[in-house]
Amino acid sequence: MTAALGLVIAYLLGDIPFGYLLVKFTTGRDVRASGSGNIGATNVLRTTGRAAGVATLLLDMGKGYLAVWLESRLTGGNAEWMSAAALAVMIGHSYPVFLRFRGGKAMAAFVGAWLCAAPLPLAAVLVVFVVMVAWTRHISLGSIVGAGTFPLAVWLIEHPPATVVAAAILSGALIVYRHRENIARLRAGTESVFSFGSRK
Repeated sequence: MTAALGLVIAYLLGDIPFGYLLVKFTTGRDVRASGSGNIGATNVLRTTGRAAGVATLLLDMGKGYLAVWLESRLTGGNAEWMSAAALAVMIGHSYPVFLRFRGGKAMAAFVGAWLCAAPLPLAAVLVVFVVMVAWTRHISLGSIVGAGTFPLAVWLIEHPPATVVAAAILSGALIVYRHRENIARLRAGTESVFSFGSRK
């Protein structure tokens, strides 16, 4: 019962739309009406400015980490429940009740959650992400490739129970699915390239 409660808390933490709230409070705009329409850090950076983008990134990572850390405290560090909490907070971010299930792509929540649950595999995947973004200048492609290789990294580095690997697979699949529009733009050659510069 306590472990299940932790999953509910994880989902509700994921529900907190930091990007949407930051843009709303600072500009009065709905970030979903600008740029890609996403509430995540990349769109906030592009449409609102560097400070808001970085703040969104850190807050979304923080809620992912907190969700898994709380599950760890509730279950005595059980890796299977922690991995389930990682998936729950990502689902909450992607499909938040507070925004009528129109959320973000969950990459920052993914990083924060698995930083707590499986830090070494995540570190390996972040290297892949950085290399892909540096090479292509597409954050979306780095996210897709990183998420796609994450389950393999978890399996090779940690050899965890099958349920943890399953949670890693589902987490990676969710990231790829949430980037389906980016995949279409990458194929069409119309995907935006990344620049750390901002509009503001």
